[in-house]
Amino acid sequence: MFRALWNALAKLSDANPKLYTLVWAAATVVFIILTSLAVASLARLITKLFKKNRLYQQRTFGGYLFASPWIVGFLLFVVVPTALSLYWSLTRYELPNPPQWVGLDNYVKLLTSDPDFRVSLLNSLYMTLFGLPLQLVTSLVLALILYQKMRGERIFRIIFYLPVMLASSTAMLTAWRLVFNPNNGILNLVLRGLGKSFRPASWLIRAVVYVGDLAGSLFAGLQRGNLNTLQSTLAQGFPHVGVVPLWHQSPLWSKPALIIIGVWSSGAMMLIYLAALHGIPSEILEAAKVDGASSWQLFRRIMLPLISPATFYNVVIGIITTLQIFEQSYVLSDSGGPAQSQYFVAYYLYRSTFRFNKVGYGAAMSWVLLLILLLFTFFQFRLSNRWVHYD
Repeated sequence: MFRALWNALAKLSDANPKLYTLVWAAATVVFIILTSLAVASLARLITKLFKKNRLYQQRTFGGYLFASPWIVGFLLFVVVPTALSLYWSLTRYELPNPPQWVGLDNYVKLLTSDPDFRVSLLNSLYMTLFGLPLQLVTSLVLALILYQKMRGERIFRIIFYLPVMLASSTAMLTAWRLVFNPNNGILNLVLRGLGKSFRPASWLIRAVVYVGDLAGSLFAGLQRGNLNTLQSTLAQGFPHVGVVPLWHQSPLWSKPALIIIGVWSSGAMMLIYLAALHGIPSEILEAAKVDGASSWQLFRRIMLPLISPATFYNVVIGIITTLQIFEQSYVLSDSGGPAQSQYFVAYYLYRSTFRFNKVGYGAAMSWVLLLILLLFTFFQFRLSNRWVHYD
């Protein structure tokens, strides 16, 4: 019966796509109504079994009738996929072949003998350790600027928050790819112009490039288990005049480019900090000023501890976000960037599952990533008592 119905729908899709869409929309509405009635009726039956009065049963039916679309959606799109993912992670499931039970083999391979996973995990940790602090500092500075009473404050808020809405869009990431073009990208054109017109700027740019090359080659050496890249960078010596970062074409500068994009789109953290700053009682700040506290003491001793809950929230959410970087790597890099320098865990998970059809292996990777996120979050909550101050 269901196969005949499915074949009929397939024929309808070929014959009249618009009618096919309308049929599926109507079927979805009917499904939502029927499942809502079923869940509400089941809830009322349970209350009846517990011998509740008629009014309680009616209220239970009405409440679950309105809540059941979310309940059914949660079961279908969260609980069931999660259970299937957990099962598939314990199997060798490579489409189009059926899953075969292998137990913990996928997890053992991931954690012991998969060099690509090790590279992707270290790349993700790099973005967390170096990118997240810069985002926090930038967002706090912007929040402090907007905290001052100034004309056009609302306009500046909109301007600073716009990158949050645009950062993950394909069009904006493509524009960033053009900005970071090492030959004729606008960023390197500006750096070359500054280096030619202002001699101290040339020395500063060369020093930044040299430090960036050393740091990137050291990380690549620790990641790969050899220091050949670092030795090569040291042998080349201080960069010559006119040198600029190669950004996405260099394994040493591809991740710093993503960090710049992350800092540019840190407006969400800025809003959290701004709300926390406005939540500080003005009486405390005025009393500190009367006692002779300087601006730095006011910020260090009063404002920073009082906005520590906002910092804690931004740190937790920031770690979760940076460990799941995907769009930037997918759009800006080719197969994970040069020398897999933009090969992050989420990108490796995507390639394993949807490029190579290793559904079971990708499911195991997703559960390992979830465990890592839970561990980071757990330790953050355990350590929060030492530095987070609540009213």
